[in-house]
Amino acid sequence: MADDQSYKTLSCYPEAPSWVNTPHIDRLASQGVRFERSYLGAWCMPSRASLLTGRLQHAIQSMRMEGEYPGSTYDPRQCPFVPSVLRKHGYQTAQIGKWHTGVDTGYGRDWDYQIVWNRPGHPANAGNYFHDQILAFNGQERMVEGYSTDNYTKWALEYIRGQHRPADAPWFLWLCYGAVHGPTTPAPRHLGKLAGHEATVPADIYGPWPHKPAYLEKTQAWQRGRDGRPAMRTRPKRDGNFDTDEPGLAFDKWIQQVNECAMALDEAVGQLLQALDETGQRDNTLVIYVADQGYGLGEHGFSQKVAAYDATIASPLIISRPGKRSAGEVCRHPVNAPDLVDLVCRTAGVELPWKAHGRDIRPLLDQPRRTDWNQPLLMTHTGRYYGGDTDTVPTDERLTSTGNTPWYVMLRDGQYKYIRTLVEGEPEEVYDLAADPEELVNLAGQAEHAGLLARLRSTAIAELRRTDAGFVDSMPATKALLRTGR
Repeated sequence: MADDQSYKTLSCYPEAPSWVNTPHIDRLASQGVRFERSYLGAWCMPSRASLLTGRLQHAIQSMRMEGEYPGSTYDPRQCPFVPSVLRKHGYQTAQIGKWHTGVDTGYGRDWDYQIVWNRPGHPANAGNYFHDQILAFNGQERMVEGYSTDNYTKWALEYIRGQHRPADAPWFLWLCYGAVHGPTTPAPRHLGKLAGHEATVPADIYGPWPHKPAYLEKTQAWQRGRDGRPAMRTRPKRDGNFDTDEPGLAFDKWIQQVNECAMALDEAVGQLLQALDETGQRDNTLVIYVADQGYGLGEHGFSQKVAAYDATIASPLIISRPGKRSAGEVCRHPVNAPDLVDLVCRTAGVELPWKAHGRDIRPLLDQPRRTDWNQPLLMTHTGRYYGGDTDTVPTDERLTSTGNTPWYVMLRDGQYKYIRTLVEGEPEEVYDLAADPEELVNLAGQAEHAGLLARLRSTAIAELRRTDAGFVDSMPATKALLRTGR
């Protein structure tokens, strides 16, 4: 699992610049199924919470931010995690790398083996994404030097090759990299490798953003530099912000830097796949490559995550199944975090003893190009709030507590995306991602698409009810609803 990684940083995705090369991840894609988009969550913590529970953010009970950012907590009785169930069914469970979901990392309850960078437990160390990390080795803490991506890979290779686990037990490893999250720092061996390359400037990097919510004016991160190319604006420092907000940083330099940082991830995937092959485990192992969410690289004026657009939240996803090496199939139907949990559990022959929200996506893996898939996908963003704390949509600062982005509901249904920003009087949004993949034209205000808007709105509400969203019947009225009096 990468962190803040756009699908536009992998060369197996056609949206990546022509000068980007990730051969090892491309190899994984050539032997599995590459999904055009996946939506795990709006930002780091809810994405991880969804992967640990199989539930969407609004239904994860007892999870909450508490104390100095990124301090957080949960009640494991109300909020049990998936690896605890795998353990009960004989799986050896391991977690290596970043942790962003409660001070309690679950060692001994959820994880048999754990090397964890516990950000909530050590706020003063929470910005050390790449160097000098306080790590807990099975509960024993110490400071560790070295480049974090390489460290995590080394420890994961040991685990895959049989260290720290019984030889006869099936195993589950959750490997959580910090790259390419800010302060985005390439490994010394990759620094400057992509210098001189020019990136395509997004069409709406400076705006305007007609028929989109007003908050985009507050999240605008770019201005014209002296050479006429985009450069980062000066922005007020945000609490708990570890992004790479360098005033005046050239757009091209930023894109180069992000992709140089991703090079160590690509090397890691190559080493991990080689270890699986050499130990004879590859054909009996489910391999999933994903990121917690994407990251805006100038699209819609963003240099952040959180917002409901593909550029900011859609992550890459590649799945390779045991014993099935396909010829690089591509699936246009998106999946979310609960779907991945459902896949892991079905593959392991394990059933969760609580209600989860995932769909069975095995038919998509069997036939990635199928056209009869008609199961909509829901994702919600409720800021720093979870479970019962989301039953009422706030009207104060809690509404925009993360990235200056208000709470929202996002639905994917076929080629269409529906967005409902939970602010009184803001417009609904509908995008045809087949015709408009950069989400530049909001169809919601066009009379000829009134029927489509109504259908997507109704589907979103039905999905909110199915997934126990307490706020479903008290959402603020949108501009379109106000205009029609409904």
